[in-house]
Amino acid sequence: MSFAREASRAVRSTVVLWVLTAIIYPFAMLAIGQVVFPFQANGSIIVNAQGQPLGSALIGQPFTSDRYFNSRPSTTSYSTADPKKDEAKVLQTGVSGASNLAPSNPALIDRIQGKADPDPEKAIEGDIPRLQKAGVKPTADLVYTSGSSLDRHITPEGARAQIARVATARGLQPNQLEELINKNIDGRFLGIFGEPGVNVLKLNLALDVLKPA
Repeated sequence: MSFAREASRAVRSTVVLWVLTAIIYPFAMLAIGQVVFPFQANGSIIVNAQGQPLGSALIGQPFTSDRYFNSRPSTTSYSTADPKKDEAKVLQTGVSGASNLAPSNPALIDRIQGKADPDPEKAIEGDIPRLQKAGVKPTADLVYTSGSSLDRHITPEGARAQIARVATARGLQPNQLEELINKNIDGRFLGIFGEPGVNVLKLNLALDVLKPA
């Protein structure tokens, strides 16, 4: 068998495989995704009644107001940035990742426990004192960041720890918020993988339509 015939067969095989894997397969998956799973395929974007996007159900975002259930801390501020001061192009590319600080790292200890200093500009309040001041019992997920820093969930315990603060800020009954949390708990994937969690964005959207008892 001649070299030219073998080379021609190899080229044809390469072209056929390229068409199958680089064109037909991706477009087939795109079509199936748009027809069968359009919500997930387009980023799981949650919109309001006016059709305006509020955020993705898959990516966390910061909530810090007393009127809302707060998200867990993030080393990347959930990839948010000031559009006028976005030198790192965070808004264009997004940022994800942990701080990789060891438990003994002073920067991590100061962020969690706080740091006193005669100079107010150098003093650090700390997450635990801040939560305690707000009447929230610190839980691990309200103090430590996730591996991606984009975690959309907090634990049911972390949500329940904030009930008193949110109820006071909104004039709601604690039992109303307890029921709301229970309705918004995502169970384990397939019943066995992961731990139950509460999607903070979905919980706060449901909170906005809750009326005082």
